[in-house]
Amino acid sequence: MRTKRASGRSHTYGFGSALEQLIPAAKLENATRYKKSARGRPPRLSVSQLVGALVFHVTSGAGSLVEHLAILNGITMSGSSASERRQALPWEVFAKILDVALSPLAQAGRHPQAFYRGLRLVAIDGTQFSLVNTPQILRSCTKAASRRLKAAFAKLNAVVMLEVGLHNPLAAAIDPASSEWALALRLIGKLPARSLLLADRLYGCGRFVWGLLEHCEPAGSFFLVRARLQLQSLVVRRLKDGSAIVRVPLRAASGRRKIERYFELREIWVKVSRPGFRVQRSRLWTNLLDAEAYAAQELARLYTQRWEQELYYRQMKLELRRSELLQSQTVETAAQEVAALVLATALIAKERAQAAAGELPVLRVSFVKVLELLQPLWLVFALGEDLLSERQKHQLVDRFYQQMRAMATGKRRSRSCPRTVRQPVRGWPRKTKNISHEGEISYEIV
Repeated sequence: MRTKRASGRSHTYGFGSALEQLIPAAKLENATRYKKSARGRPPRLSVSQLVGALVFHVTSGAGSLVEHLAILNGITMSGSSASERRQALPWEVFAKILDVALSPLAQAGRHPQAFYRGLRLVAIDGTQFSLVNTPQILRSCTKAASRRLKAAFAKLNAVVMLEVGLHNPLAAAIDPASSEWALALRLIGKLPARSLLLADRLYGCGRFVWGLLEHCEPAGSFFLVRARLQLQSLVVRRLKDGSAIVRVPLRAASGRRKIERYFELREIWVKVSRPGFRVQRSRLWTNLLDAEAYAAQELARLYTQRWEQELYYRQMKLELRRSELLQSQTVETAAQEVAALVLATALIAKERAQAAAGELPVLRVSFVKVLELLQPLWLVFALGEDLLSERQKHQLVDRFYQQMRAMATGKRRSRSCPRTVRQPVRGWPRKTKNISHEGEISYEIV
């Protein structure tokens, strides 16, 4: 977005340019329009300026929102005024911005690791953000409770649909009152055409998979879901690679005993083992029915890429946010903060893709190193744009991308850690020391 400063000049590089590549200024202005009940002069701080400042704030590290607003837009205002402006914005504005800004980024020719046989690799999963226990938040949020204690902080649920090869968010749903499962159902319809969706066991049930089938068939998309082990299915026929075509019951939402219909899927049972660890059994459901074109062994290995979504959440919550709690004081502004974090990860995904330039896998361009380089670069352009010539700006940006490529990480090693906890829970073993194993994983189709 090209934002004007007090001098009347506009950004041509830096954060403003990066944001405009993500969402053009005209689309951002259109998405931020909403009916206002108040009358009088237009607000001093426009919605598009506020949204840009929020995204800049969550990527800039130290400093307050009003300080970053002054740096980015040249607007000086008090913290209470900025807070009131945020609280006056309905969540629908941010939902529209996410819909417009988030889109596929990977290209088959430049990013082959983001595709499988021409299908875009996509994952869906949810997470929770901890909120400050203010009276406003506790009035509208209830703390999650486990079998032992209540959670220390109120939680905000969020679900992101992710392009796993680039860690680029494609869609997001945020709502403290809705479960992860319900939020994921909202995002199914936003699955891009010619995609392969990876999902974990939470979504491996008849009701969710039936919804996937309804949306995937018109778009020419597919899914690979880890199903729950205890679910019933009837084998229709066995396939040569060890998988099977099975009939799955769709149970009515009103009652578990009532079956609305049956539908057919391909089921893959696989044993995952490595030296020194016990064998794990997994059950996969997919609508890739051709066993010759999509071998079961190949799909079992492919499913492990779903873990990229967990790495994406680690980058967002630990490396970008760097705080255990969201800083907002109400549920509505906390949802805005999460939306800004999602938009920030989309910005960084674009910068990583540009830095890779098709010469190396995008995920080898370190997220945290890119972030640490972007922060001073954007600050330099925000404060000293009028001091630099066009040639100097080009040279500075080129050196930035060269440095990012030079700091690329090495090829990932195959690694696994045992599933144990520090406190004994039911039959899980007690964890007394950290151990891990590096080596090849073997997959056996059952």
